[in-house]
Amino acid sequence: MNHVIDESVLNLKGIGKETAEHLAELGIYTIKDLIWTFPYRHEDFRLKDLAETPHNERVTIEARVESEPTVQFLGRNKSRLQVKVLAGRHLVKVVFFNQNYLRTKLTLGEIVTISGKWDRGRQVINGTTIKFGPKLDNADFEPVYSLKGNLQQNKFRKIMRQALDLVGEDLYEPLPFELLEQYKLLSIVDALEGVHFPKDANHAKQARRRFVYEELLDFQLRIQALRKAHRENEKGISIQYDLQRIRQFISTIPFDLTNAQKRVVNEICKDLKEPTRMNRLLQGDVGSGKTIVAAISLYAAVTAGFQGALMAPTEILAEQHAHSLNSWLEPMGVNIALLSGSTKTKERKLLLDQLHKGEIDILIGTHALIQPEVVFHNLGLVITDEQHRFGVEQRRVLRDKGVNPDVLFMTATPIPRTLAITAFGEMDVSIIDELPAGRKQIETHWLKKDQLNAVIAKMEQELRQGRQAYVICPLIEESEKLDVQNAVEVYEQLDLIYKGKYKVDLMHGRLHPDDKDRVMREFTEGKIDVLVSTTVVEVGVNVPNASFMMIYDADRFGLAQLHQLRGRVGRGEFQSYCVLLADPKTDDGKERMMSMTETNDGFKLAEKDLELRGPGDFFGKKQSGLPDFKMADLVHDYRTLEVARQDAVKLINDDEFWKHEDYKYLREKLEESGALNGDRID
Repeated sequence: MNHVIDESVLNLKGIGKETAEHLAELGIYTIKDLIWTFPYRHEDFRLKDLAETPHNERVTIEARVESEPTVQFLGRNKSRLQVKVLAGRHLVKVVFFNQNYLRTKLTLGEIVTISGKWDRGRQVINGTTIKFGPKLDNADFEPVYSLKGNLQQNKFRKIMRQALDLVGEDLYEPLPFELLEQYKLLSIVDALEGVHFPKDANHAKQARRRFVYEELLDFQLRIQALRKAHRENEKGISIQYDLQRIRQFISTIPFDLTNAQKRVVNEICKDLKEPTRMNRLLQGDVGSGKTIVAAISLYAAVTAGFQGALMAPTEILAEQHAHSLNSWLEPMGVNIALLSGSTKTKERKLLLDQLHKGEIDILIGTHALIQPEVVFHNLGLVITDEQHRFGVEQRRVLRDKGVNPDVLFMTATPIPRTLAITAFGEMDVSIIDELPAGRKQIETHWLKKDQLNAVIAKMEQELRQGRQAYVICPLIEESEKLDVQNAVEVYEQLDLIYKGKYKVDLMHGRLHPDDKDRVMREFTEGKIDVLVSTTVVEVGVNVPNASFMMIYDADRFGLAQLHQLRGRVGRGEFQSYCVLLADPKTDDGKERMMSMTETNDGFKLAEKDLELRGPGDFFGKKQSGLPDFKMADLVHDYRTLEVARQDAVKLINDDEFWKHEDYKYLREKLEESGALNGDRID
């Protein structure tokens, strides 16, 4: 490897102590740090014809000065200079702000090169740069870097040019020749030149293409190495289930499984038989039928003599799971128990004793399942529902209740495939991408706040038919900072409107857990007609009789959250409705409202959400486990991500990768990452 690259930037000409300090603020200490500091964009100085330039786009023209410049002073140190120029057949006005010194430099008939933003309607260019004389052919693109302090773009470019010339052709090529040839990728030297000082637009494009692939391959190699380490180090149990009994059970279910459910069940059952531990994520949109898949998987473990555990984030959800699984599996002779914070001491003691002796086949519960006194006889399968609601440590404690049990994580939050194969790359991912037959689509409408009376009338129409309704608000109490509807105020208004006709109640995160459970239970039992709530109802509540939802200030919510909220209705046989009440001020807000009315498909909405917010915000910055790429963009480069993943799988499982000199650099980066030891990569 070229050792020049590891030298201090102080070895470059023109870098003194002060400049070195500015570079250090950017994390640049060596020449290697410098040349891998990529520009975030390029100034495009290619000459353009104004007739073909869209409104508000940046443009560079070569023109002749046609008028004397005039200057208007706008206050302290502020000025506006105007001059008319002839560019081809276009006579246009050019405006420069706070550059009144140009007044003495611009002379009639002189040729100048001007760059700025083109205002097509007013035939004006808002100039930002000007060069005297015709344009030089070799100055089409200039890199623009994210700099701090007094470091100027021009100086940084000169330093960068010097560094690239110094490193020269001797730079070590990290990618093997085979991959460079297969994908027609630029060499490392050409790619660095194309990133910093491209010859033309295609050179810049090809340079980016090379680095995007290299970054994604490097990341996917780490994920696949981590996965391989887990598979080799974590020996599991082979659950030899009774296929006939499983088929018999499926025949008793009062509905047909969808093709997607059948496919996912087969994927899980295949994992159960393997001697390595299952580590699978099951994704399914709201109402796609994950619970029956969980029931079949747990029953498979039971037929092989193992116990199963299902952990849910709330008592209500745990109770609903217990009710569903009991109705399906009790006739098959399966003993199911429910353990939560509300389980009475005497009942709890008996339950734990039966669990330890192996008399309970499946235990369902909340985080109460991970307490030390909960001891299984022979735990074979652990399922965590809404897995993102539990911490890593909570999930690990439950998993450690058995000897290497298989693990299935379930989530109703659709995660775009792009992120699933990245953030959960060390897991296998199963997706239920089909809703059960006959399930009615939820009608979703976006209305403005001045149409509230029409929404109330529609809600009352549903209530008259014996249905129930949710009214969702973004805040609990009035806030001076945000002009958004709050739950307390809305509850008081609706309680007044419906007094003596319908029972209205209030639910929010600040309620005591006992009060929260009481309200949810009464709503589930039909004793409450209208539930005014914050987003605490978004996960797991199943009330088939609820057919109407109104969401105040819907533009305050992300798409994923809106979709989860909407999924609380439409769970029964009745046509259901969701009304988004919002006056969004931003284009993003309007786009979210439109997207919600156009589709009920959670995966499409998740892709849109990812597009609007980016991967860091999609998961939450700290939780994402996603790296900061210099070039790659998980949203737009998803095809390259797929290719890189396939290549990484092939390489990690190929003996040549671990021996051949061509792959030495990729192996060294893997060792540095810790992925070969099974360490997490985030």
